Amino acid sequence: MKMASEKRRVQATIFNLGHEAGIMLVPPAFRAYIPAQMSEAPADPKRPRVNVRRPDVMELVSAEVATHFHSSIVEKLRDKGGRITLGNTTLLLAEQFGFCYGVERAIDLAYASRRVFPENRIFIIGEIIHNPDVNRHLREMDIVSLPWQEMTGYDDLTADDVVIVPAFGAPTSFMDKVHERGCYVVDTTCGDVMKVWRRVRGFAKDGVTSIIHGKSNHEETRATASRALGEDGGGHYLIVLTLAETDYVCDYIRHGGNKAEFLTKFADGHSPGFDPDLHLAKVGVANQTTMLKSETEEIQRRVRKAVADRDGGDANFQVFDTICGATQERQDALLDMLKKPMDLLLVVGGYNSSNTAHLVEMAEKEVPTFFIRGASCITSLDEIVHYDLHQKEEVVSNYAKIFSEVRPVTIGITAGASCPNNLIEETIFKVFELRGVDVELEFKV
Repeated sequence: MKMASEKRRVQATIFNLGHEAGIMLVPPAFRAYIPAQMSEAPADPKRPRVNVRRPDVMELVSAEVATHFHSSIVEKLRDKGGRITLGNTTLLLAEQFGFCYGVERAIDLAYASRRVFPENRIFIIGEIIHNPDVNRHLREMDIVSLPWQEMTGYDDLTADDVVIVPAFGAPTSFMDKVHERGCYVVDTTCGDVMKVWRRVRGFAKDGVTSIIHGKSNHEETRATASRALGEDGGGHYLIVLTLAETDYVCDYIRHGGNKAEFLTKFADGHSPGFDPDLHLAKVGVANQTTMLKSETEEIQRRVRKAVADRDGGDANFQVFDTICGATQERQDALLDMLKKPMDLLLVVGGYNSSNTAHLVEMAEKEVPTFFIRGASCITSLDEIVHYDLHQKEEVVSNYAKIFSEVRPVTIGITAGASCPNNLIEETIFKVFELRGVDVELEFKV
């Protein structure tokens, strides 16, 4: 009877795998209980896949996520074209900002995991996304963060534990360890990231080294780099962040150089056994999907030119567009926004969010720009607490005196793909509050 009951419990969590489904991998002890008609042949036959997006669960999840992160005020402003003037204050919203589909999906699956597995221990590799408010909510649901830079604590996982893979993905070594422990796995990896993985695996298969434009200490870049090793682990990669680093690589491609110096310079950003004299012969450029599009394109152009200068043609160079659609849309929307006169711009998001930081980089050249975590960073009529990308720390600025000035002002707001609308709403409220406007009365909320 106990075995039959356990069988029914497991089967209750299993549904047909469909498009956009959250994927779970079932531990060995439960595989025999999966009805044949409820499974779909996965890439790895040892790990049957099941769907956790149960209709009854997702209805509850949608309501819960809406309560935590959605905003009727933001939606009303979108309907007004993202522009509103109250008193002598005009507020502009970028046409595209905030949660992208991949982030929404990742959050939904994390919330669903707790609903489907109310009694199990649930872990996540690193953070689901780079937003402290979202990650706080998951901690309050007793979803525990595991290290993603080192494999500490993974040997303590059991077959009853649930492990969530974040939207950035995770390095193959971490996934191998989780599968070895027999855990349930909820994979929220963004589809755009997986497209990059498929391409760098193809590079490795063809003997092409992946030059990855990204941050070597970023989860997504490390996950992509692990796939660039290929199925047999014999592939190679090199991570570059800046145009200066790219020029150094291009000079080596053209003329060779000091191998020891090269390997020291990129010590944290190359594959095991990487030899620049051998592994720069055939290269392909990929990138962390949240990088600045224009910079990635310039890196592609420079590497292509270096290969052509060396070889008399670019046959040994490959490239494809790997900037995610949401990142590109938010960058393009900001460029359009910057054509409008503004007194200042607030960029809202987590300080470790790559795509948000790039919005700040773009904007600060054109208008006074402040990278804030949320409304609480606008501390008074004469202070803004914000993250300085150049000093790499949070600083205090007194430019916020504009909030107390009587003259008409225009303030812009945008956000990266990992910022929820509730934080945008709070920022809108704070701006108008400091300008003496009762937003709740204006919007009748």
